[in-house]
Amino acid sequence: MSLIKVNAFIFSNMKVLEMTGVVMRIFSFALVSWLGPQSPFMFVWIFNTSDAVLLTWCAALRKDAAYTLLNAFWILIGVVGMARAGRLIGY
Repeated sequence: MSLIKVNAFIFSNMKVLEMTGVVMRIFSFALVSWLGPQSPFMFVWIFNTSDAVLLTWCAALRKDAAYTLLNAFWILIGVVGMARAGRLIGY
């Protein structure tokens, strides 16, 4: 599938995709809050980073610089979180 088609799909479903990303983020933080140290941290980081990718893409297509930067930051935090959860980098 071409990038043009993906962007067209995102544009035509922007509100649903953004709400999905926000609900994903709420769910991942709620899971950590409820389960604490017993949280499935790798799952949480993968899930949280996925919503950040979705929200960054939506914000970039809307040309919203602030939300693009904010969610791109969350992608970077997610990569670090996955590396830590996978013990690729130390604590």
